Amino acid sequence: MPEKRKMQLLMLLVISLCSRVASHLYPVVDICTAKPKDILVNPICIYRNPEKEGEGLGPEQRKEKIPESTNPRVWELSKANSRFATVFYKYLADSKNDNENIFMSPLSISTAFAMTKLGACGDTLQQLMEVFQFDTISEKTSDQIHFFFAKLNCRLYKKANQSSELVSANRLFGEKSLIFNETYQNISEVVYGAKLWPLNFKEKPELSRNLINEWVANKTEKRITDVIPEGAIDELTVLVLVNTIYFKGHWKSEFPAQNTKMDKFHKSDGESCTTPMMYQETKFRHAFISSDQVQVVELPYKGDDITMVLILPTVDRSLGDVERDLTSERLQGWLDSMKEITLSVHLPRFRIEDNFSLKEKLQHMGLVDLFSPENAKLPGIVAEGRTDLYVSDAFHKAFLEVNEEGSEAAASTAVVISGRSFPMNKMIFNANRPFLLLIREAALNTIIFMGRISNPCS
Repeated sequence: MPEKRKMQLLMLLVISLCSRVASHLYPVVDICTAKPKDILVNPICIYRNPEKEGEGLGPEQRKEKIPESTNPRVWELSKANSRFATVFYKYLADSKNDNENIFMSPLSISTAFAMTKLGACGDTLQQLMEVFQFDTISEKTSDQIHFFFAKLNCRLYKKANQSSELVSANRLFGEKSLIFNETYQNISEVVYGAKLWPLNFKEKPELSRNLINEWVANKTEKRITDVIPEGAIDELTVLVLVNTIYFKGHWKSEFPAQNTKMDKFHKSDGESCTTPMMYQETKFRHAFISSDQVQVVELPYKGDDITMVLILPTVDRSLGDVERDLTSERLQGWLDSMKEITLSVHLPRFRIEDNFSLKEKLQHMGLVDLFSPENAKLPGIVAEGRTDLYVSDAFHKAFLEVNEEGSEAAASTAVVISGRSFPMNKMIFNANRPFLLLIREAALNTIIFMGRISNPCS
């Protein structure tokens, strides 16, 4: 092995979905009630967008109506996350064929890379800011982005009630022979609940990989397994960051089981398959956008804080066309157009799992230096300002099940019951062809999960 190679340190970033345990914070600090002056969360380096001026919100942000009891800085960050979600989704969709399902958590990805941003400087920091849209927010929010990420997490993860759960867990796994930057460790633990767990990557990389995968599996009730593939950790690995998000919700209006029947789903390649199709007729928020040829419907979970949004192209327009034209602004316009009407909703019952490496997609989006041994600048992670760290790869794995009761990471027995014909003279949302879906916090419009169902039969 060349001498230069020997001196290189690898940082492996891992993102997974689904968790049963919320983050742990320092007992002396409650981040959810703290003020910025209470907790010093200053990263090693700060990036300034040369095109932005001043400390305040931009004119567009000032015009927008911020949800009640919402910190304007948290609102800014949520908007940035949604902008990243739509851009990243398009890159992901381009990498898959039209018949493949997609499911991921853009919020999970943003959170994990925000943890990486803690130790970044120079062009590496600038690219992180630009790719994750953090450079679109005001300087005050940007300078304290980790504090406001914590506030956003507090806003989201307090939504759990007897009918639904939305919880998150984070963890750092570090090479035990190294001393990590104290500020990096403190901010990671206080803000993200990511406590450092020392592992022996140098001498026992495979055992370390198994221990991390086991931790993820335990947090996800075995729904997410083997998130780190074989060979991804070796003796040069320095740090593994894991962010997990888990959601389990019950519909505000359940789909009666007796209405479920087997029906055809028409895939984008012209083929069709047979799948259990759920049905109900009640009041939902809905919009038909004739100019974009899409229908949009919102299915709330109990509590109304978390909702699933379905976006269905008309029969004359392909889902691929909708994806290519998708922007966060267009999506927001669709959501703002929804009105409550009586609607007949037909939705397939499905279960999907998705996993992929983030590296290539993010490189195409401009996050290049972070993955480069020669160019990455991450001096704020290991003590003594070590500058030979880089991210070797990043992984994401997600799971979703939708059934008559709601959405959850759990198995369900399929029941086929004779159905009913479409009602006459009623507005119909029939998701019997490929559609987009979002799971979001409704007030902030924070996109927690995003994907498409191209083949519910697989």
